[in-house]
Amino acid sequence: MARRRLLLLLKPYNVHPFAHPTSLSINNPKFFRYLGNRHKVHRDAVNFCQHILRKKSVDWEPIMRTELRQPVSNFDLVVTVGGDGTLLQASHFMDDSIPVLGVNSDPTQVEEVELFGNEFDATRSTGYLCAATVKNFEQVLDDILEGRKIPSGLSRISMSVKSQLLPTYALNDILMAHPCPAAVSRFSFKIQKEGEACCPLVNCRSSGLRVSTAAGSTAAMLSAGGFTMPILSEHLQYMVREPIAPGPAISSLMHGTIKSDQSMVATWFSEKGSLYIDGSHVFHSIHYADTITISSRAPVLKVFLPCHFVS
Repeated sequence: MARRRLLLLLKPYNVHPFAHPTSLSINNPKFFRYLGNRHKVHRDAVNFCQHILRKKSVDWEPIMRTELRQPVSNFDLVVTVGGDGTLLQASHFMDDSIPVLGVNSDPTQVEEVELFGNEFDATRSTGYLCAATVKNFEQVLDDILEGRKIPSGLSRISMSVKSQLLPTYALNDILMAHPCPAAVSRFSFKIQKEGEACCPLVNCRSSGLRVSTAAGSTAAMLSAGGFTMPILSEHLQYMVREPIAPGPAISSLMHGTIKSDQSMVATWFSEKGSLYIDGSHVFHSIHYADTITISSRAPVLKVFLPCHFVS
C-alpha cells in the first residue's frame, strides 16, 4: 500500500503585531506580553504538529497558507494549523475529494479573558471547525489514519455572475455589498425553484445582503440576529443588512432560507459592488445590472468535525 500524503497548511508566524514591535505604540506591558505569548503558542503548536508527523508512516509537506496558489491535489489529507481562518483559506483551493483536519493552534483561555477583560480583548482563536488542538492532535490523527474517524460533508455556497460560475466556493458566508461601507447597496432578489419564483421580487436599499451556510450560521449571521442551523444542513440562510424602509408587505422577506433545491437570483443596481467570500480577502467585483445566482449546489467540503458535532 502506498504511503499516504499529507499537506500541512500553516498560519504564518507574523500575523500578530508582536512580529513588528517597533511599529507598535503599546503602553500596557500586559498587552505586549499577551501578544508575545500568542506568537509563541502558535509557533510551538506548529513545531509540535511537525514533530508528531515525523513519527508517523506518512509523507507530508508543509506550506504557509499565504503561499497556497493552486488547487490542492495529490494529497490524501490536508491538516491546517491555525484557526478557522486557515481552514477557510484551505477550503477555497479544495474540492470534495480530499478531507481536511483543522488544528486550533492558539485556543482562547477563559481565565485569561476574565483576567484581562477590563483592559483589552484577550480572546484568541475560536476554532469552531477545528477538531484538534496540541492536546489531542496525535490521537485524532491516529483515528483518521486508522479509519476510526470519518469526515462530514459541509455545504458550501456556489455563485454565478452573469451565468459565469465563480471558481471559489464559500464555506462560511458571502456578503454582497457596495465596497464603501457608508454607501447604499441597491439590489433586488427572488427565490426560485426550477426557474419558477417561490416568492415575490424583493427590491432593496440597504447596507448589503449576507448569505450563510449552516457552518457559517454561528458567525456574522448569528451576530446580526440570524439563527443557528444544524451543521450538516444543506440549506442556506440569507439576511438583508439594515434595510431602508422595506414596508410591511416585504419586511418578512428580509430574512429567510434558501432550500437545497432552490436558488436566489439577485440583480445589482449600484454602480459598484463586491461579492465578499468568507471575509474580506477574497472578493469578486460586480457592476450595475449584473445578475448573481446563489445556491448550495457546490461540492461539499469534507471536514473532520469536533466531537460535539458528531457525538
